[in-house]
Amino acid sequence: MYDVRVVRLTRLRLWRERRAMTQEELAKAAGLTRATLSRLEAGAENPYPTTVRKLAAALRVEPEHLMEPFDE
Repeated sequence: MYDVRVVRLTRLRLWRERRAMTQEELAKAAGLTRATLSRLEAGAENPYPTTVRKLAAALRVEPEHLMEPFDE
C-alpha cells in the first residue's frame, strides 16, 4: 500500500491574477488548454505532477506556492 495525496492547486488563480495573466495566457505559457486550466482552478480536476511544474514555471514560482499545505 502507498500514501496517496490529492493535490489541490488552491492558490493557482491567486498567482495567475498576481501575474496579471488571463487563463488563456497562462494555459498557452504552460502548454495546456484553457479548459484544462479552468478545471484545475475550480478544483474539478487533479493535476499531474508535470502539470504542476509547468504551471509553476510559467508563473515563476515554486510548485509548493500553488498548493494547499498538507495536513499531517
